[in-house]
Amino acid sequence: MTKFSDLNLDAKVLKAIAEAGYETPTPIQAGAIPAALEGRDVLGIAQTGTGKTASFTLPMITLLGRGRARARMPRSLVLCPTRELAAQVAENFDVYAKHTKLTKALLIGGVSFKDQDAAIDRGVDVLIATPGRLLDHFERGKLLLTGVQIMVVDEADRMLDMGFIPDIERIFNLTPFTRQTLFFSATMAPEIERITNAFLHTPAKVEVARQATASERIEQHVVHFKGSRRDRAASEKRQLLRALIDAEGDKLQNGVIFCNRKSDVDICHKSLSKYGYDSAPIHGDLDQSQRNSTLESFREGKIKILVASDVAARGLDVPSVTHVFNFDVPGHPEDYVHRIGRTGRAGRDGKAIMICEPRDEKNFDAVQKLLGKDIPVLENPLGQIEASEDKPEASDDKPKRSRNRRGGSRKKDDEVKPQEQVVEAPTPEVVEEVATVEKPVERELRPQRDNNRDNNRDRGQRRDRRRDRDDQVIGMGDDAPAFIRLSFDERRKA
Repeated sequence: MTKFSDLNLDAKVLKAIAEAGYETPTPIQAGAIPAALEGRDVLGIAQTGTGKTASFTLPMITLLGRGRARARMPRSLVLCPTRELAAQVAENFDVYAKHTKLTKALLIGGVSFKDQDAAIDRGVDVLIATPGRLLDHFERGKLLLTGVQIMVVDEADRMLDMGFIPDIERIFNLTPFTRQTLFFSATMAPEIERITNAFLHTPAKVEVARQATASERIEQHVVHFKGSRRDRAASEKRQLLRALIDAEGDKLQNGVIFCNRKSDVDICHKSLSKYGYDSAPIHGDLDQSQRNSTLESFREGKIKILVASDVAARGLDVPSVTHVFNFDVPGHPEDYVHRIGRTGRAGRDGKAIMICEPRDEKNFDAVQKLLGKDIPVLENPLGQIEASEDKPEASDDKPKRSRNRRGGSRKKDDEVKPQEQVVEAPTPEVVEEVATVEKPVERELRPQRDNNRDNNRDRGQRRDRRRDRDDQVIGMGDDAPAFIRLSFDERRKA
């Protein structure tokens, strides 16, 4: 059996590995580390939870043992899709490089630029970053990538899902052509394969498991659910989730609940808290400090249930997670593999339960197709609630009636509306005939409009003639003072 001591790693690295309690490398580590130490490009494909982080961290520390970092010019670069995964890589680096003098910097969003700039100015050997924050520093002129000797892309398929592929291509073009590239992914999508063909040179391909497979130590189940009514489905689904948690009893030491939407993460967390469950939410809209605090509390066992979006599917490394609940069927089947990969890690057993609604059947079939097997169905602990079984709907022979605002009854549309008839499209001859009939009507309307204008003009002239009449009363009439009426009397006599 291969041991870490057989992999030609640096003595200081071996000492740190022994202190961490590891002796035997995983298959991905045993295949990737020797090729990386030879200076070759590596394409590693393995399911989550198999030790891919150590597969590039250990050879990187050994290769960077000689040399010195310069200001703003990191010697190696590790790209991660999420902040949590980048922080996890940084923690692994601290564990394995504690006996060396290598330095690192972590560039992620949600953290002050000032502290990150100070770390870069001092010079770092290993730069761990998310693509967006890395390009922000580069565009501000605070970072140069011309000194990168080793470049690592971790969780490349997640990069594709999050839309980072254009940024990855740009970063590749900013690094030297002579760099060594280590590319790791759990799945190999066509877009990722195109990038590997463009930027990796005769890589050593290490594939230790069939693409997108889950660990055999994870017990998988699915519960089919259909709400009694549309307006009650969401509440009944959360009730089912609580029943599934209760059914596990003492077996559930801690667990992660995954939701597709951030809003559902908050709603599920509030629902669980309302009923006395120890839970906390984590998703992309939370502050980075709050996300870090929540993850730390979960690792320490202060929080039993973590309600998360897919932001935690790749960046959560807690070996002792016993259960994973998929509150929603993921939209991408690969995400299912990464979600349930939070349990059953480091040789432990795990259990994954998924809730599937009728609208999720298409995505559920895609998950089973990717896994290459059927997921066992778990009986609904609450029983299936369907209106068609408990309360039969009214027969079609008796039409339903609804009340209008005035209290009267309104018949169904099929009683009010006459039977629809199929109207054929008019032929060109009919269209021409209609056009010839409408034109004279338009000519008849024109004289009518002219007559209206003449009538208005005549009314105005008659109104002006009435104003000029001699017997018209002007001013105040009989109530006018005598000296005013005198002038009008003289005018009449004249």
